[in-house]
Amino acid sequence: MRIALYQPDMPGNVGTLLRLGACFGVGVDLIEPLGFPFSDRALRRAGMDYAESAEIVRHPSWQAFADSAPGRIVLLTTRGGTRLDEARFAAGDTLLLGSEGEGVPDEVHARADLSVRIPLRPGFRSLNVAVAGGIALAEALRQTGGFPA
Repeated sequence: MRIALYQPDMPGNVGTLLRLGACFGVGVDLIEPLGFPFSDRALRRAGMDYAESAEIVRHPSWQAFADSAPGRIVLLTTRGGTRLDEARFAAGDTLLLGSEGEGVPDEVHARADLSVRIPLRPGFRSLNVAVAGGIALAEALRQTGGFPA
């Protein structure tokens, strides 16, 4: 199981997801360009010292990431056709999150093997990307028995 971030804009969210990956033993893929310097203070503050334990792979482009993805790409999106509570995950899945400001372009939607949305109350558009990643990762790890012992 992996988490991937498509051209993230906010260093605090990346730091939070790096910390999440480190705590659960899940690799994190960063698809460039990033909207901030990787050495950003907010990234370090959000990731704390946990981020140093995260397995991080940086990809220079969407295509480079897509060419190297080991299993299914599961896109978390407000446009997803499958509700999170109805999705079936596999241990080799990569959970892909879009940038905070732009999401992902149509070509990324088209490449995803599964598009999943987290159901929200009517009138609410979306969750913070790090919160959405944590919710989806917990469900995926629960289904696949992937939580640490």
